[in-house]
Amino acid sequence: MGPLEHVIHTFNFIAPAWWMALLCALLARFALRGWLSASRWSVLKQTFWGGLLGTLTLLGGLWLWGVDGKMATYGALVLVCATVQWLMCQGWRR
Repeated sequence: MGPLEHVIHTFNFIAPAWWMALLCALLARFALRGWLSASRWSVLKQTFWGGLLGTLTLLGGLWLWGVDGKMATYGALVLVCATVQWLMCQGWRR
């Protein structure tokens, strides 16, 4: 495998984390308009932190099981992205 294939493989590995983070941030803007009026975090900041922590979750799953694409890792990814969104929107105050 050449260097270009390594880059493509790496991007495909982290893509679910960044798409999930973006989806959580955008859906929260539409679904929770009353909650987000006091939120000072922009969609880009929410996506960045969700994507970063989601990438770390995928790396943790790869380290733990030795393979990527396990459903348990994707389940943990959903929980991490949702928790990041809840924390950034200050969900405990609602």
